[in-house]
Amino acid sequence: MKHCQLADLYHLKGYNCSQSVLAAFSDLTGLDEQTSLSVAGSFGRGAGSGELCGAICGALMVLGMQTPVDTSDPAGSKLRAVARGREFLQRFAQRFGSVRCETLLPKPLSQEDLPPSAQGLGITDHCSILAAAAAELVEEMLREQAGTGQPSPASEPSA
Repeated sequence: MKHCQLADLYHLKGYNCSQSVLAAFSDLTGLDEQTSLSVAGSFGRGAGSGELCGAICGALMVLGMQTPVDTSDPAGSKLRAVARGREFLQRFAQRFGSVRCETLLPKPLSQEDLPPSAQGLGITDHCSILAAAAAELVEEMLREQAGTGQPSPASEPSA
């Protein structure tokens, strides 16, 4: 099962967007489900402020965990992690026009806005679409990083 499908399933169970995205990548982060859901619990609805979309927060946590810190070069590690985060934010904003939860929630999504994952899975809930899109972008960036057509590591997540 793809990460975007897992993100949708978590969201349908009632978890927030951030929890849904982070928990969907437990196979890559090494976090168990309970830890993922707990860590991301306060990041829904733009961390309760309407600011940075929770799906983005979850995705940034996943990308951060896939960008190991080099303790001999903390400044360089920070720059690498921030660069990956910035790239993700640019891609998300390019697709949806914003990264702010408060701006994204009322914005109607057209068929052109729907990521392939949402189209293929028949996802229609607004926030589930954003969570699936965030998961899809993380998968895309991890494939690019690995230089392959698969997320790294190559194992598929399970429900």
